[in-house]
Amino acid sequence: MKRALLAVLLIGAAPAPQVNRDLLMSADAPLLADYGLFDATGRPAPGVMPYTLNTPLFSDGAEKYRYVWLPPGTPADYRASTALAFPVGTVLIKRFAFPADARAPGQAMTPIETRLLIHRPAGWAALSYVEEGGQAVLKRAGKRVAVTQIGVDGKAMTIDYAVPNQNQCKTCHQSGEAMTPIGPTGGNLNDGRQLQMWQASGRLVGLPANGGVRLARWDNAAEPLEARARAYLAVNCGHCHNRAGFASNSGLWLDPDETEPAHLGINKRPVAAGRGSGGFSFSIAPGQPDQSILLHRMLSSEPGIMMPQFGRSLIHDEGVALLRKWIAAMPDPTPAAPAAAATPSGR
Repeated sequence: MKRALLAVLLIGAAPAPQVNRDLLMSADAPLLADYGLFDATGRPAPGVMPYTLNTPLFSDGAEKYRYVWLPPGTPADYRASTALAFPVGTVLIKRFAFPADARAPGQAMTPIETRLLIHRPAGWAALSYVEEGGQAVLKRAGKRVAVTQIGVDGKAMTIDYAVPNQNQCKTCHQSGEAMTPIGPTGGNLNDGRQLQMWQASGRLVGLPANGGVRLARWDNAAEPLEARARAYLAVNCGHCHNRAGFASNSGLWLDPDETEPAHLGINKRPVAAGRGSGGFSFSIAPGQPDQSILLHRMLSSEPGIMMPQFGRSLIHDEGVALLRKWIAAMPDPTPAAPAAAATPSGR
């Protein structure tokens, strides 16, 4: 009887999806489903492994679900401050969705898009698939999606969510002349267990015995303020603002390995003044967040001024508050005004 019942259940169960490795390596499929990374319910195929980051990129408040697929028997190599060295055949997957109510994260989710980074023999390829009519469709030119939800203030709001076009993907993922992943660095994956699990399952080699460096969680108030601020800047800005990135000529380098105060923006004058400077003199004016170009641009949603220039339409209030607190805590190098001379009392 039990065997008969089991047979009935198995006959009625949908088969697990199978990753189409040949198609991934050879063609940009018109539908995400063609690759076999997920089944119709969104369940990942065998071998498609979820992962998390300590500090993620802000994308208008979207919740993100990250996965990686590595060809069997081909592990990634550990890298501390840059993305792991993923083998050819790797697929990095990021699914974006919004809750109906921003005050209830993870509930009543509306899927918006799925982005793939596929490591093909010729290099990394970036593809964006947008949810349309119950399936995810390839959109090379990007798309604007109006997302309606209840905001944290309890009021209805509409987000002008931007799915990037392929040129924008290349801009953010540029390292020298090549594209590269951004988020899954050794430091950003290091939560004390995740990398160890990858190593134990044969998906990672080269992990230091101590687990390697660790990027702070930007939203964890128990961690040092500077570490949190630097992590936020590294993830949200450092992919362009580094020596090999799209904004390398700015001299503002915000990757986690940078140690020179001027390259971090401290008392650094902009290479070109304009509307983006807001009339201020320094990227970061120590002790003066309201006189700092960096904060001025984070507080803008106007094209040509706002930073980051792609990937958001909203101002990230929590991120702004963190950077404001960090800058305000920096010693102000401006000499203090001399104390006024005491007026003789005549006594």
